[in-house]
Amino acid sequence: MRTDIDPLADLDFSGLWIPLITPFRAGAVDHDALAALVKRLTPSGITGFVVCATTGEAPMLDDAERDAVLATVTGSTTLPVVMGASATTAAEVLRRMHAAAPHRLAAFLVPAPGYVRPSQAALQAFFTQIADAAPAPLMLYDIPARTGVRLELDTLRALVRHPRIVALKDCGGRLDGTEALIADGELQVLCGNDAEWFASRCLGAAGAVAASAHVRTELFVAFDRALAAGELIRARLLWRHLAPLTRALFDEPNPAPVKALLAHLGECRDEVREPLLPASDALRARLKELLGALPAAAWR
Repeated sequence: MRTDIDPLADLDFSGLWIPLITPFRAGAVDHDALAALVKRLTPSGITGFVVCATTGEAPMLDDAERDAVLATVTGSTTLPVVMGASATTAAEVLRRMHAAAPHRLAAFLVPAPGYVRPSQAALQAFFTQIADAAPAPLMLYDIPARTGVRLELDTLRALVRHPRIVALKDCGGRLDGTEALIADGELQVLCGNDAEWFASRCLGAAGAVAASAHVRTELFVAFDRALAAGELIRARLLWRHLAPLTRALFDEPNPAPVKALLAHLGECRDEVREPLLPASDALRARLKELLGALPAAAWR
């Protein structure tokens, strides 16, 4: 097991993280748009960024593109950055991690290997092997809708004993399991399903990794901070405004709806990579309507 624990292992992961889109222009990564987006989001009150994960269309990026995206993001912000690292084998995950290591990341976001559907014992071995050799701490990513396998509570409880596993992005869809893991207090749990943000935070989650917060970020920051402070009345009022937009942004596969709304705001092209398609005209119109209905400011 590694003994050269990086000081970033002590990072507080609480608050709001933005899982960044990867802007494209005529099929290529649009680094100008990406840098501008990061610079706009950096002073908004968020905790940091997650790059090259689900919202970033990481499976459709090659190694060189992932490296270039990471370089653009880390060169455009002083906030902590978490890098997505997914692959079928632990060896390939570690290869990708070590290629990104010079950027001194806050953590790597690591899901179960997709399509394979390993046993719980195999998952524990997979994540332990990675955590033993990783150049930065791990944020586990439980997202069975995409990987085909769930990280069960007993498996998570065993894994969080590892000193290099420090947080969980929870897209498991089981709030009872989320509550139990939060109650254990062994790691920071971040909500990964935007629609469950309010409930997860009320159960004691440390924050959220929320694609919805690409737009009107200040409202989402105010909402999350209100929950963290126990200001439930204010949080509930904000969520009543934000929840319809949050749900609509996932009515079609992520990140097409988020990109459609950002394109409407002039921040990127409305472009995704195959096999994804851009958001439908009907959803695009609905998103514009919901965006326009948001309050002008996060009132006190």
